[in-house]
Amino acid sequence: MIKHTGGCHCGRVRFEVFAPAECAVTDCNCSMCAKSGYLHLIVGGAQFNLLQGREFLTEYTFNTGAAKHLFCSVCGIKSFYVPRSHPDGFSVNAHCLDAGTVAGMTIKPFNGQEWEKSMEERQLG
Repeated sequence: MIKHTGGCHCGRVRFEVFAPAECAVTDCNCSMCAKSGYLHLIVGGAQFNLLQGREFLTEYTFNTGAAKHLFCSVCGIKSFYVPRSHPDGFSVNAHCLDAGTVAGMTIKPFNGQEWEKSMEERQLG
């Protein structure tokens, strides 16, 4: 595990996350992720630290309300959020990581359009 840093477009929101240099990320096809081009790097709560910008975060929820989508209120970028699938952790947008520490990414598709079915299959598999 190494320390990666990242943040939103305008720089008001900054974070650090501890994850491998070779990141395994998920490309979800749900309406939210597909439209925004979000690549999920899932980490536990202890591996994530918000460095600055809490006051600039705006929360958005939809459907079940379980996921806490957090956007920078200035530039609109969602650099991380609390996902429905991991309510005690974070999903970091791999596109929002600073250059220099990611050695590579393995991208795995996830059928978020059928979230419940996909999660059930993931648990069985």
